[in-house]
Amino acid sequence: MMKHRVLIPSGLILLLVISACSHVYAPALYHQDIAYQPKPSSFDSKKSTTYISAGLNNYAGVNYTDFLTSGQINVSEGHVFDNFNVAYGAFGVFGDYQYSGSKTDANYFSDKFFGAVGGRFSANAFVTSGNTDFRFIGVEMAYSHEFGDYVNYRQQLSRQGGYFVDPRTDLYTIGLTTEVLFHSRNNTGIQHGIRGFLGTTLGHNDLNDTYYTDDNLNERFFHNFFPKASYFITFKNYFATAEIGNNFFVRFGFKF
Repeated sequence: MMKHRVLIPSGLILLLVISACSHVYAPALYHQDIAYQPKPSSFDSKKSTTYISAGLNNYAGVNYTDFLTSGQINVSEGHVFDNFNVAYGAFGVFGDYQYSGSKTDANYFSDKFFGAVGGRFSANAFVTSGNTDFRFIGVEMAYSHEFGDYVNYRQQLSRQGGYFVDPRTDLYTIGLTTEVLFHSRNNTGIQHGIRGFLGTTLGHNDLNDTYYTDDNLNERFFHNFFPKASYFITFKNYFATAEIGNNFFVRFGFKF
């Protein structure tokens, strides 16, 4: 009987430890640092434009049960040339990471603040047909540096060991894009764009050596590469974007 009484709590403790340690902790902006970069079109009268926008991003964490929400401010500059355009800018993010684990977890927290600053670059070639720019070849790049309570917590867990953690504070993301942008009939001031993106975050991810170590090649591809679809609309000097991937991100802004 004594042996039976000891084994039950030991098993429960082991279950709690396994449950707590199986939680995955990834950077707050992992696969979230890329965002649509507006650029002047071939039918705009101004060939260089400044864009300022603010938006709200909601998405799930790597666990698909943790929930992140953040506000973002973006400032960028766009230029159009003959069959080529380019954009570059800076952004800031302030958000909240909500933990989905059980309150019985040894490492439980309700939520933690995170922030980030970074820059983005975008360029593409295009051809024009009628009222449409076909931006058929494009590249997007982003750099972000994370700070705040959540990244400090991840690094603490990484030092302790025994947890599935990606402790990186700096992310470098690159990918390819294709886009169709067109203006309304007889009104170049109203424009719509639909863009697709496929990219990856560069650098070593510690989770590939721990949490994803038994994944096959196809599974690793879907962990490392991610798609996004974006919709862009501009009306005179105002614009908005909506983006979906494993997130929903909306922005509203002004251009001049």
